[in-house]
Amino acid sequence: MFEIQMKFIRTVFHALIILTVVLALVEVATAGNYPSKPITIVVPYAPGGGGDAFTRAIALQAQEILGAKIFVENRMGGGATIGVGTVARARADGYTLGFVSSSPVVAAPNFFNVPYDPAKDLTYLSRFIISAAPVLVRGDSKFQSFRDLIVYAKANPGKLLWSTAGINGAPHIATEAAFTQEGIKSAFLPMQGSTEVLAALLGGTIAMGVMSDYAGPLAAGDVRALADIGSERVPDLAEIPTYREMGYALTPTIFFGLAGPAGLPAEVISTWDHTMRTITASAAFIEVAKRLNGNVAYLDHKAFQAMVLDEIGTMRETLQSLEVPK
Repeated sequence: MFEIQMKFIRTVFHALIILTVVLALVEVATAGNYPSKPITIVVPYAPGGGGDAFTRAIALQAQEILGAKIFVENRMGGGATIGVGTVARARADGYTLGFVSSSPVVAAPNFFNVPYDPAKDLTYLSRFIISAAPVLVRGDSKFQSFRDLIVYAKANPGKLLWSTAGINGAPHIATEAAFTQEGIKSAFLPMQGSTEVLAALLGGTIAMGVMSDYAGPLAAGDVRALADIGSERVPDLAEIPTYREMGYALTPTIFFGLAGPAGLPAEVISTWDHTMRTITASAAFIEVAKRLNGNVAYLDHKAFQAMVLDEIGTMRETLQSLEVPK
């Protein structure tokens, strides 16, 4: 009986060894084979906007480079935090990635609870665009400069009605900070996207809108740009002042990038470093950026990760020092 038991134990032991070896071989065989199935890129904004258009342009080229199908999924809501949260909670295998911008990553977490920690829960793979976010008024508006808006708001407390493409995003917070420095009260009307803001602006519901999707209406003369929230002038808006030039403390960088959940394998990171470097240097992508008034500004994972963490810290410290209302 004892001999039979020992024989059974040896058989089980050998089977476990064989199983362990097989699993190890499978892991080795699949390593270095990313991607081996379709990839989903989550866009936290509605279809038709700049973020959606850039992501679809990237997906189209990335499919050819990687040899894998790429699906674009729009998950709107919460000032883009719902879609970003989806990416942060995804399995860290590189098959669920997301479009990220400064608003849900750098700005929004300072104002309400978001379903992720932007400094810990995301891997920032690559930055591909920096953009202006100008203060826009209708083409026939009486306001000829940003100073005109300030003068009006001081003389009419609470009557300057304005909006941005998302609540507590970078354009919203930077402009609230500028108004705080000026000591004025305005009336902010929450909206969920640039299409809604533009319709409200052109329809006369609001007097001023701040957003990065401005190319078409600006070229058509439907709107005028009075200022940009950033720190440096961009080529297509070289004639208008920036918030920094006007002495405002908060001048965030409006960036568009690609991210995934924390803990992505090194192979996934290096694959997308190569892929995004190739795409952003292509004539096709540069043409898309030109059409959407974006400035191609590629950063790889290491540089992009460092930039985002620095922006997060700067935003937090500036808001605290200015005591911007939440």
